Amino acid sequence: MQEIFRNYGTIIIFLHILSAVIWVGGMIAIRFAVHPSLQSIDEPKIRLGKTLQIVGRLFNIVMPFIIISALCGIIILKGVGYSGVLIHLKEAIWTVMTLNFAYMYIKRAKAQKFFNNGDLAKAKEMVKLLPTILLPINIVLGLMAILAGVVLRGL
Repeated sequence: MQEIFRNYGTIIIFLHILSAVIWVGGMIAIRFAVHPSLQSIDEPKIRLGKTLQIVGRLFNIVMPFIIISALCGIIILKGVGYSGVLIHLKEAIWTVMTLNFAYMYIKRAKAQKFFNNGDLAKAKEMVKLLPTILLPINIVLGLMAILAGVVLRGL
């Protein structure tokens, strides 16, 4: 791993940062720009359908970047030889974020099935926590992890 990092460190760090930017930035854009705009749609079925479509597209876009971020993070960790509380905290944060993402992904997929079968009430129930609790948790955690990465790179 050290040789991989020595030869491709700049690219690996770039991909790691890019992945974090796309994942966290995408969540921020959805929560604070797209979600409020969707609320102006008066027809509940159209609003829910568009919400499911947009969130589904975001999830599909960020999924490979979550994997890239994890792989690059492992290479950076092994290549630089980071150790200590801060690196373990950062690992824990990204792990919780990934588990939260997986939970949201499953909830959205279930909601899509209910929506496709015409059960709007169950579809809405499946996704109700995404914009109010789950997505904000991941945004805060993502910003904390990015800050931890900046602090680590300064060491």
